[in-house]
Amino acid sequence: MIQQRANFDWLLKDLADGVPGIQQIVVLSADGLRIARHGGDPDAADRVAAACAGLQSLAGAVAGEIPQSDGHMRMVIIEINGGYFYMMAAGANAYLAVLANEVAEPGLMSNRMRDLVDRIGSHLTSPPRRNGQTV
Repeated sequence: MIQQRANFDWLLKDLADGVPGIQQIVVLSADGLRIARHGGDPDAADRVAAACAGLQSLAGAVAGEIPQSDGHMRMVIIEINGGYFYMMAAGANAYLAVLANEVAEPGLMSNRMRDLVDRIGSHLTSPPRRNGQTV
């Protein structure tokens, strides 16, 4: 795990307060390390971040099969019994993931996530690492 960045707390809380139904928000690096979180417990956030690494890779591979695509994943939405999972690219090597119950409205969620990424996307980047060290 990367040490959590405390300055994201109020931004993530703002997203959670603005969309009913949000259970947990996780900011993660492309290699599946948690950068920040809001809601839920830290271990669950680490598991979500690890799972997202594989999901973003899969989404990128699928995007590469669309002829007009640049091959980059922008957003993944998964409807699950009892809720939704959202993941959005949030800067170079960083992603924003949200778990929400069925009360959450997908259109509002994606708009609010996009607004957050637009406002602070350059701060939601994860520097490249080699052998576990930032390069």
